[in-house]
Amino acid sequence: MHAVHRDALAFLLVWVACVPAAASAQRGTIAEDPKVAEALEVMRVWLEAERAYDRIPGISAALVHDQALLWSGGYGRAHPETDAPATEGTLYSICSISKLFTSVALMQLRDRGLFALSDPVAKHLPWFTLEQTHPAEPAVTVEGILTHSAGLPRESAHPYWSAPDFPFPTRDEIIAGVRAQKTLYPAWKYFQYSNLGLTLAGELVRELSGMPYDAYVRRNVLEPLGLHDTYPDMPEEHRGGRLATGHAALDREGARHPTPFFQARGIAPAAGYASTVNDLARFASWQFRLEGDAKEVLRAHTLREMQRVHYVDPEWETFWGLGFSISRNEGRTFVGHGGSCPGYRSQLLIDMDGEVAAVFMANASGVNTAKYVRGMYDLVAPTIRAAAERTGDAAAIAGQAQDSAAAKRDIRLGDYVGTYSQQPWGGETAVVIWEGGLAMLNLPTDEPRTGLSKLKHVEGDTFRRIRADEALGEEVIFERDASGEVTGLRQHGNSRPRIRP
Repeated sequence: MHAVHRDALAFLLVWVACVPAAASAQRGTIAEDPKVAEALEVMRVWLEAERAYDRIPGISAALVHDQALLWSGGYGRAHPETDAPATEGTLYSICSISKLFTSVALMQLRDRGLFALSDPVAKHLPWFTLEQTHPAEPAVTVEGILTHSAGLPRESAHPYWSAPDFPFPTRDEIIAGVRAQKTLYPAWKYFQYSNLGLTLAGELVRELSGMPYDAYVRRNVLEPLGLHDTYPDMPEEHRGGRLATGHAALDREGARHPTPFFQARGIAPAAGYASTVNDLARFASWQFRLEGDAKEVLRAHTLREMQRVHYVDPEWETFWGLGFSISRNEGRTFVGHGGSCPGYRSQLLIDMDGEVAAVFMANASGVNTAKYVRGMYDLVAPTIRAAAERTGDAAAIAGQAQDSAAAKRDIRLGDYVGTYSQQPWGGETAVVIWEGGLAMLNLPTDEPRTGLSKLKHVEGDTFRRIRADEALGEEVIFERDASGEVTGLRQHGNSRPRIRP
């Protein structure tokens, strides 16, 4: 499934046949659109290369459109010491993405009339006696903790982010610590991300439901959504198996060292969860189908309420809903969350209007996860939107595939697909199939969509680069050996050997 295919039509047929069962689509759907398939293949080439250049032991990722899992998979190693591969079924700590599940659980209870967002937290948690350093200002409210605007300190009074053992506190230790803590700012004045705040949200779930937090979330959120590979705390039973081994950020020598296993214990509602990319893809698909008057775990209007901006930082740089981070880019609104725990990074990016979500997980700290989900989205989402605008019937999509194959009978574009060395000047150039023709992508790159340079076939093994203004640039000539195999390319008169087919 990870191989680069040598013929555009063969690529499409092989890709459709190899998509996991959860991503299978009926003929005529967007998943079968040739341009979507091409974009997914470029995305995979980019993901695999970026992981290597970022020296991440293992990554897993998923791309979902509405109810279809278009692709999920993994690259590298979940456990480098045993050479165990990272796959779509690998478990990772998702750390602060945990906050989304806690927020959903709490809003369930709000919809049952058990509290109001304007309620002071102390109304429901009598032990919440944290000192108010600005007594004339508003109290710490439920809405304040869900939007990180309550003025709380970032953490509980314990050094759980400290190496080497990351001593996360128990619930009792958190309660005892609160009595000695103080608010940091007046409520609603600043955005201050707070793991303490979302830990309190988990305590509200416990108090208002009358159930242990993890039992309530499993019964009322995870199980109804079919998230059977999502755990409210790191699963000890999967250490060394499905749970990837975490690794630290790169040191000066460019090495990453394993981090110890941890459990977030009392901080679990804010940072404890473990999951797979397939489960977070299901979580995104639930959000896409929850619309109108529907109710599934939550009422549709409650989810929209959570994804609406409730707090804006005074500098207009941070926007937050109820649990959800909110951002704007090129006129589109995105919701989701990121996660960073010892040895792991993760990101969930959701375009609710476009019904597209990207999921990324890595078993290493210090990884720019936003780069990965944004790159995945930018490569594939435009082709999904374009496919949705077309007729979408089976005949139209089949016709596109036939036309694409017919256009390539005289030239096998797959012959040229692969990566070509740029050493010692840079990394490599990937030659990929894009929009029915060839394109070049220099790797590594943080912006794969804008980094693509399309090529126009001239004759034989000769192409020309298409400039941004559609004018033709320099020649790109592919070289073959005596057997006819493509062995390199020449651009600006200089050769680059082919290093990967």
